[in-house]
Amino acid sequence: MKVAVIGAGGVGGYFGARLAQAGHDVTFVARGRHLAAIREHGLAIESALGDATVRCPATDDLSALGPVDVAMLCVKLWDVEATAPKLAGIVSNGGVVIPFQNGVESADRVAALLGPSHVLGGVAYIAATIRAPGVIAHTGTMARLRVGAFPGGPEDRAAAFADACRSAGVEIEHTPDIRRALWEKFVFLASFSGITSAARSPIGVVRSDPDLRALLETAMREVWAVGVARGVALPDDFVAKQLAFADGLPAAMRSSMLNDLESGYRLEVPWLSGAVARMAREAGLAAPVHATLHAILKPFAGGRAA
Repeated sequence: MKVAVIGAGGVGGYFGARLAQAGHDVTFVARGRHLAAIREHGLAIESALGDATVRCPATDDLSALGPVDVAMLCVKLWDVEATAPKLAGIVSNGGVVIPFQNGVESADRVAALLGPSHVLGGVAYIAATIRAPGVIAHTGTMARLRVGAFPGGPEDRAAAFADACRSAGVEIEHTPDIRRALWEKFVFLASFSGITSAARSPIGVVRSDPDLRALLETAMREVWAVGVARGVALPDDFVAKQLAFADGLPAAMRSSMLNDLESGYRLEVPWLSGAVARMAREAGLAAPVHATLHAILKPFAGGRAA
């Protein structure tokens, strides 16, 4: 399978490298020192599931990419509108874009620009980051994908990508309800990102402190309520199961937003807690925890330079 990884950070870098290991034709799109290191030394993965270094084509010029079967869109959420139109040419021959990003709105934003026949939904579960230029560090052993087509979308392309991932030893589920899968992650991710960032602490601190744990649960209930109001079939016991999931994570696990905050980078909070608060208002619901998290982190959303 011919794959373009748009954004070779923790998610794109890790899963793209695994696909390349299995012999798939992978091209990485990256920037700056990370791009230079990939070109010179290859992309290295440090993981309890197996270290690896792969040598693949890498570029910062989307116009230089030829047609691909799949474009894994792994850029930060603020780059979607600027990046998606540039992908039209590389998926014009039946290819698809799969956003593997935080939030629940990226696929709709890409479909509005490229058309729904060129977009699948994707969900990534992994704790990984760029440890150094050209090096992806994977924390723990969780490395799982979910993929699927939206109603009327190209289900065969979702099946083909799932097969390619399985051939690479990547755990992946081809789900019949990708909208629900996106919200299942969003319930936890928006809450985890906001609270770990506001508290400047990893999940181990959050889940062991009674006040922070209660805040995490309330935040997840707010997202769950918004999802249900929007017609997503989230079960009544979903939040309780997500708390149990949090208890099984490595204590040192940090959200990517916390890493970005401490590095002085831009934050995705407008598309996470900010989006929860906005969608809650639209549904006539209250989401005071996420509204507060958004307000607390908003001064840092533009990064240190701002």
